[in-house]
Amino acid sequence: MKAEVNINANILTWAIARAGYELHEFTAKVPNVQLWLDGDKSPTVKQLEGFSKKVHLPFGYLFLPEPPKEKLPIPFFRTNNTPATHVSVNVYDTILLMQQRQDWLRDYLKDNEFDNLPFVSRFKNRHDFQEIVNDIRKTLGLHENWASAFKTWQDALDFLTQQIEDKGIITVFNGVVENNSYRKIPVDECRGFVLVDQMAPFMFINNADSKAAQMFTIVHELAHIWTGHSAGFDFRKLQPANDPNELLCDKVAAEFLVPLKTFNEVWKENPGIKYASRYFKVSEIVIARRALDTGKITKNQFFAFYEEYTNREFAKKENQSSGGDFYATTKKRLSITYASHINNAVKSGKLLYRDAYKLTSLKGDTFQTFFSKHF
Repeated sequence: MKAEVNINANILTWAIARAGYELHEFTAKVPNVQLWLDGDKSPTVKQLEGFSKKVHLPFGYLFLPEPPKEKLPIPFFRTNNTPATHVSVNVYDTILLMQQRQDWLRDYLKDNEFDNLPFVSRFKNRHDFQEIVNDIRKTLGLHENWASAFKTWQDALDFLTQQIEDKGIITVFNGVVENNSYRKIPVDECRGFVLVDQMAPFMFINNADSKAAQMFTIVHELAHIWTGHSAGFDFRKLQPANDPNELLCDKVAAEFLVPLKTFNEVWKENPGIKYASRYFKVSEIVIARRALDTGKITKNQFFAFYEEYTNREFAKKENQSSGGDFYATTKKRLSITYASHINNAVKSGKLLYRDAYKLTSLKGDTFQTFFSKHF
């Protein structure tokens, strides 16, 4: 006879809602759950294990006397709204995962006598966006029109990411939880977040976003590191939240990517979004934002262009193959800098393989293949 377990019904309904399901839809697919809720039947341990996987909840949570109060560890800003009090479980779990990796990396760097990164929080409580832009460029070794040297915006993005990683900033590109393609992170909910730390700052960029739009998110997150504020954001229609630091970081990103003086000169010579986009090696949507900010187009024109542009990009994405090189994707999901520290820690015996598996979301042969053949 299989052992049955008594579970608080409030825990079950909380877990289902937490995972983003409607109760009636979930119980229609998993009828046993309704029997558990009604008290007509008790689940077995194996059934509970299956349930916990479906709702993405650690198994032990099911035995708590009441639902725990989960609090977002960082402010999460919504466009034209106050900070969010909660996010979807996929975003929440990703933030916690990045924090776990950050905690390990901070301790590892301290143990190996790495220094604090001097630029982190350098401009805390200072509000001159041009000063911040100048300091970011200086730190990364970039001149004002650095991107114009590259043939495509993708080349410019790759170069910028490399410069950022070289300074010790972990830059993660992912659009799902860990490597689970069934747990997607919607762009409209989270374009990215940043976890500021003196030794191991982490930036997360939603890789499901259009590649060109990711550039703006990256520089916005850099501004957060320079001003010393961890945060997440949705950037709906590429608009910042109504928060002083969000607005400051937005100005930094705009000026860093499209310097005002040069932009005015380029627009005067050839007033068009496509031309300016090619010149500055940024997406057309970033140029449209800059044109809006500088009064060259109206809000109605911007939002109309935004809709047309995103529909065009979505259509492109739909026509592309959903496949890809898993190991090349893994490099972006981990970050080259972070993966290097993991690799060194394992080789030096300072990190057990079982812990390395957890810290990379890779296991066994996949872990070995990645670090021996693709890294």
